[in-house]
Amino acid sequence: MIAKLTGTIDEIGTDNIVLDVNGVGYLVFASSRTITAIGGVGDGATIYTEMQVSETDMRLMGFASGSERDWFRLLISVQGVGGKVALAILSALETAEIFRAVATGDKAMVARANGVGPKLALRIVNELKDKVGGIATDPIAGSGGAIHAPSSNSADAVSALQNLGFKPAEASAAVAAADAEAGDGVTLDALVRLALKKAAK
Repeated sequence: MIAKLTGTIDEIGTDNIVLDVNGVGYLVFASSRTITAIGGVGDGATIYTEMQVSETDMRLMGFASGSERDWFRLLISVQGVGGKVALAILSALETAEIFRAVATGDKAMVARANGVGPKLALRIVNELKDKVGGIATDPIAGSGGAIHAPSSNSADAVSALQNLGFKPAEASAAVAAADAEAGDGVTLDALVRLALKKAAK
């Protein structure tokens, strides 16, 4: 299994790139966000990858970050979401926006992606709601709509709430809200206390 490739960008297409790794050109399909993020032709790049194999096709999917790849894996675990639809979602939404949509049940945000109707969007947020706690390091959108980078204690705080019996989605949403309110430099103890207040509301 190919987990990561490092090489030089040979070609850039609308939904793929060719990455030259020691003289071997790998055709890698990617979201528009990844294609924009990794650079231009001739630039060195590192791409996280996921191999998709079916009866009729074999494709290498590429991602600018491990977090994006994690979300791809979660998305394709939903019935009706294939690689093409998952990349469309990752093209339309940042991982932080997907996290927020799933945690809050905002199917309209997911439905902004090409090829995703209301029914599929609802299935995505419902099926992934209990799984988003596993990706607690994603940036979380604050109350003002700007992306708020989580504090270094966010993952530990989510784990602490889960140990207290909260579901992953509940723990992640509570810590995200607490982290956005508390701001930078918040201690783990303070973050957990504030998250518990958020979860109790």
